Amino acid sequence: MKYASHVYRSADDRLDLYARIYGKEGPPLLLMHGLTRNSADFEALAGHLVGDYQLIVPDQRGRGLSDYDPNPENYTPAVYVDDMFALIDGLQLGTMGMIGTSMGGLMAIMMAAMAPARFDSLILNDIGPAVEATGLARIQSYVGQPAVFNSWQQAAEHCQTVQSDNMIGYNAQDWMAFARHTCEEMPDGKIRFAYDTAISEGLSGSEQTVVPPDLWPTWDMLSALPALVIRGALSDILSPATVTEMKRRHPDHFSAVEIANRGHTPMLDEPDALAAIDSFYTELGK
Repeated sequence: MKYASHVYRSADDRLDLYARIYGKEGPPLLLMHGLTRNSADFEALAGHLVGDYQLIVPDQRGRGLSDYDPNPENYTPAVYVDDMFALIDGLQLGTMGMIGTSMGGLMAIMMAAMAPARFDSLILNDIGPAVEATGLARIQSYVGQPAVFNSWQQAAEHCQTVQSDNMIGYNAQDWMAFARHTCEEMPDGKIRFAYDTAISEGLSGSEQTVVPPDLWPTWDMLSALPALVIRGALSDILSPATVTEMKRRHPDHFSAVEIANRGHTPMLDEPDALAAIDSFYTELGK
């Protein structure tokens, strides 16, 4: 899948950040990845949507091809959100939709509340205003652990070990693709995860900053914004009770779908996820 590479300055003018841009025509969509992931996560979804939409798919600072931040305190959603506004301001994009996976979904909620006139739709992938403590503890257990692999096969096997409960039915080819989306090859031929291990500092201790405190009031501000929530049926981050409460507080223009055999997070290449996304945008006339 072809895309244009776009490099822009961070909101604090300290880092060069990277984004993929798929397509030139159609309504713009901003796609934002999760904590340890990068723009490659959306390759399959981009292939499905390109041609009808222009897709802006960034690597957040400290991930993928974006610069790492020498100050780990800047690895917080509030800083990432400022970077996203710098990105879309620089591209001079009009009203747009957002798709956010996990951390990217938290960012999308924040952005929509900060600038409601700029966004016309919201898709949240396995995230909501409340994050389950069990799932957060699981993520804390592995994020930022130094890991260097001797081969892509070894990297794929490690990904399977860590994520197999979230991706039921994946075969060896799927795990290799997963590894190639989440890891990178170093000059010496070794393989590592494509993120700065310092992002884990925001998950440590009692003052963790990765998940903003109490987003329910922010969610309440978005009651007029059309929203779709995609939940992995096995998710330990987004509970069914949270989805129910999201709908209660957002009774209009809200839909939700569960993806079987997926935990945190669906990859958005599953047929049920794609069908829900297509239906959501069709109903909006996008």
